[in-house]
This record gives sequence, C-alpha cells and structure tokens, in this order.
Amino acid sequence: MKITIAGSLGNIGKPLTEKLIAAGHQVTVISSSSDRKQDIEALGAEASIGSVSDALFLKNAFTGADAVFTMTPPNMGGSNVIANMAEAGKAFVTAITESGVKRVVMLSSIGADLAQGTGPIIGLHRIEQLFHQIEEVSITYLRAGYFYTNYYNDIPMIKGMGIMGGNLFANTIIPLVHPKDIAYAVAEELEITPAGQNVKYIISDVKSPSEIAGIIGVAIGKPDLPWVEFTDEQFLQGALQAGIPEEMAKLYKEMGAGIRNGEIPKDWVDQGSVVTGKIKFAEFAEEFAQKF
Repeated sequence: MKITIAGSLGNIGKPLTEKLIAAGHQVTVISSSSDRKQDIEALGAEASIGSVSDALFLKNAFTGADAVFTMTPPNMGGSNVIANMAEAGKAFVTAITESGVKRVVMLSSIGADLAQGTGPIIGLHRIEQLFHQIEEVSITYLRAGYFYTNYYNDIPMIKGMGIMGGNLFANTIIPLVHPKDIAYAVAEELEITPAGQNVKYIISDVKSPSEIAGIIGVAIGKPDLPWVEFTDEQFLQGALQAGIPEEMAKLYKEMGAGIRNGEIPKDWVDQGSVVTGKIKFAEFAEEFAQKF
C-alpha cells in the first residue's frame, strides 16, 4: 500500500513509519521541518515537507495514497490554538476530498465527543465535526488517552519540589496511553477499510494520580513521591510561572478539570472502558527513570 502519514518522526510518527515500512508499505512522511528530511529518508520513507494548514500541499501529499493518517499538534501556533487546529482540519478535509484518498485514520482524543470544557481537545472535536462532512471515505477517529509522555513535564517539579501535582484529585481515574501503542493501533487501522465512519479508543492503562506518582517514585528511587492536589487557580499560576503561555495554561487547566469531573473520559467509560494497548504504565516508568 501507499500510505501518507502526518506527524513527522515524533513519538508516534517514528514507530508508525518503522512498522509500516517493515510491513512492506510505501510510506510518505509529512513534516514541517526540512531538517527531518534526511532522517525520514534514512528509515526508507519519502519526505514531504510543508504545513498541515496548507490544503494544496496536503492534496499533493495525499494524491495516489491508498490510506492517510492525520494528526495535529495540541499547541498549534502557540496562540489562537483552537482556531489554528480547526484551520488545519479544513485543510485536511479539502485535501482528502480533492486527492481522492479513500481511507483515513485521524488521531483524536478522549473527550473529543464534547464541544466544550475540554481545553485543547476542543480543537480535535472541531476537526472530527469537519471530517463528518466527508462522503464516501472510510474514516476512523482513533481517540487516544492521556499520553504517558506528558509526565516528562513533571520532571522539574519533582527535582525542584519533590512532588508531582496537578488540578486532579489523587484518586481521579485517568485513561492513559503510550505513544507506541497509538502507532501500532494506527498501523493496524491503515491496513483495513471498514465501511463509513467509526470511533475507536486506544488506551494502554488506567491509573490515578496517586498511583502514577507511586510508580514513578519507585522507578526514580523516590518511593515516597507524593501527588499534591492543586486548585484550578493554583495550577494556572504554577503553569504561568513555569513559562507556559497564558492561552495554553488556561486550556490545560480546563482539560484537567474535565478529567477530574469525569466528563472527558465519560464516553470511553460508557463504551465499556476497553483497554487495548499493551504497554503498561510501569513499563513507561522505566523510560521515565532514564530521562530523569
């Protein structure tokens, strides 16, 4: 198959590219950075350098492909994030429609069924709604859990304050996912063409913040590492002090509140709380310890 994937060679794109090439597929990797061209080609893929907001560029990258994987970064542009994500969604729709590709897998998120109260996930909701307009194309919305790798952002807090924390209750249930499990799920989906449009969830493990702090603490030699519950305002002020732009800090605060109140994972729970990923959080903790 000829497959075009967005996502460059990040935590999802690289293992996805490697898996698809190992399976004998002809792969084109979209990246916004020309610096990635050599690395992409070294894997045996073709590089297509351009912006996911450029419909003509995307159309050219999709033309001739049997299947396409689309994803957009959650902090797209740094400001006007939701609007920028929606613009990328419009570009994807135009490119999919005009290129004639018949199979699309879109990386989405838990909570993308909701139109508000989910922080940056609102952008993915809007892209899903745009994709609903596409006819005669097989589309799977792969809704992922909270990335394990997001916890790398806690390293400065652990080193500086000896804690992990956020605006989540210590016993909040969090559906989690390893990016490699996403890559493997995407690869499987790209090789099939189900009828119409459908939603699938990719979750690797389910843990509470207190369990997460405990597992990471053991892995890094701090077995008493606590999870500290912050109010929304404390979380926001901490994010701003850490240098996160105000718009993104507010979106992250809203996302935390949405996970805390159970709204973001609700549809996944209603669908049966199925866990299909293979990489458990304890395994990721070893990766975390190496970076720590």
